[in-house]
Amino acid sequence: MTKILNVTRDGDGQFQITDQRGKVVEGPFDTNAAAWSALDRIDHDTMPARPRSNKKVLWGKPEKPASRNGKKASRRQAAKVQQRMNANAAKAPGWVRSVAASKFDPAGERKFRDYKLGTFGAASEVKRIDPAVYLAEKARGK
Repeated sequence: MTKILNVTRDGDGQFQITDQRGKVVEGPFDTNAAAWSALDRIDHDTMPARPRSNKKVLWGKPEKPASRNGKKASRRQAAKVQQRMNANAAKAPGWVRSVAASKFDPAGERKFRDYKLGTFGAASEVKRIDPAVYLAEKARGK
């Protein structure tokens, strides 16, 4: 006959392992997790693990064995990737480059925006003219 064990809570709020008749087998434990781990230790019946498949993995690249000049090769690979990224970035349309520039250089984008906004209108910093200087230059005949 198989023995049925269960984790129950006693009157003090602690946990204990009891059998099917309610007799305490082990305990008390402070936490439910401690009681269940003790029950697993008593039980000794662990679930059998699923056997691993011998099938080949059909996705991803296989790992290459480490070579003697691995650092040099990885550096060369990184340089190739960087050069390819630079070439692709140069081919990007203007609006993509401007968005990328604003994301990576917000101060530069701010400077460009302020420059653009300052090129028109009477309220602009660039266009503000002192009337006395203007009249003096006009009188000089400029």
